[in-house]
Amino acid sequence: MTDVIVVGAGLAGLSAARSVQASGRSVVVVEARDRVGGRTEAGRLEDGQWIELGGQWIGPTQDRMYELVGELGLTPIPTYNDGDIVFGLCGRTGRLAGKKGAIPRLNPFAIADLAQGTLRFARLARRIDLERPWESPDAELLDGQTFRTWVRRNLRTPQGRAYFELYCEAVFSAGLSDVSLLHALFYTHSGTDMDTLMAVDRGAQQDRIDGGSLLISERMAADLDVRLSSPVRTVSQMSSGVRVTTRDGTSYDAARAIITLPPTLAGRLEYDPVLPSWRDQLTQKLPAGSVFKVYAVYPTPFWREDGLNGQAGSDVGPVKVTFDNTPPGYERGILMGFIEAGDGRHWARRTPEERRAAVVESFVRYFGPRAAEPLEYVERDWMAEEFSRGCYGAHLAPGVWTSYGAALREPVGRLHWAGAECSPVWNGYMEGAVRSGEATAAEVLRLL
Repeated sequence: MTDVIVVGAGLAGLSAARSVQASGRSVVVVEARDRVGGRTEAGRLEDGQWIELGGQWIGPTQDRMYELVGELGLTPIPTYNDGDIVFGLCGRTGRLAGKKGAIPRLNPFAIADLAQGTLRFARLARRIDLERPWESPDAELLDGQTFRTWVRRNLRTPQGRAYFELYCEAVFSAGLSDVSLLHALFYTHSGTDMDTLMAVDRGAQQDRIDGGSLLISERMAADLDVRLSSPVRTVSQMSSGVRVTTRDGTSYDAARAIITLPPTLAGRLEYDPVLPSWRDQLTQKLPAGSVFKVYAVYPTPFWREDGLNGQAGSDVGPVKVTFDNTPPGYERGILMGFIEAGDGRHWARRTPEERRAAVVESFVRYFGPRAAEPLEYVERDWMAEEFSRGCYGAHLAPGVWTSYGAALREPVGRLHWAGAECSPVWNGYMEGAVRSGEATAAEVLRLL
């Protein structure tokens, strides 16, 4: 019998467990994978160089992450950002200065349209109540339409609409039609604004962790009782506490449980008694995004010689967003990109060889013929990952916030919920996961 059992050893679960243990209470963490880290994951190239197959970035205003990184003895390293960005919309491709707030070189009508659209969206986003989005002004009106509906009504040019489509895919791994306008506004406000979510300099992609972001989870887990390779099957509530049983029949008893799985996966566990309808239906309505993370490795970071920083943004796929992920001091060059949303679903049905060819073709389009022959290619299909089933996080379709939002963080008896999707601030990011884990642990400790 322990005081708390935590289901899931990602950033939220480990943060919660650390907080519980620091208070002097007993805690056990059970994790389905054979590793900690959740949606952060380490990888290795053939020469042993570390890469990150999952979440990797932190940036300004993510104060808890920077505190945690320092506390764990880790070092932030800046994302390479010296040079121009390759940017293309509606058949026109050019170079942009690599700085926050850069506007693509478009015709004057498209620039004016994009400026008024982003300003109008920003004003709406600032009105959203981050703690209770469903109680925001005009919440039902905003939640009753898709992000695409708003874009079509408020952006007049193809370039302006394409820019918002790219923003939606890059941030949610979902299309404009998949996401409620209220959720798009909430998420944007949660992470400050559109510029911050898209930018490197003073933005959400500013820094990485030297050695890889998985080190955060590994160092948090070092002093905790973490049971790996233990997928949970059932969660039972009794008058005396909670019993969590894994697939192999091992049971853990605790006074309370913190469940940190992605919402859809949390809904697939067996509960006794069954969850209230409002909580169960919520988990049916929180799909994860569709995304591959892909890498191509070259003898040198040749794009730097051309004055490019390795970043690209385009409305033509399958890879629409790229970054230079070359670690400092590494002689070879590493380009990283994403296949997202509809492209992700389409290319999931193709062979690895076909995906590799399409990825390389995208890199050639952005960075020239020298990108045609990578030394190595690596991909991670997060849709196929058994214990994530998609990334970066869950998104809410029309009607979900106003119908079920109150159930997102509300405990069910002795069961409590945490995760990146549960955080009012930096929802969906590593910062949000840590904040949520610590906030939920504080709530549980008060009840204990």
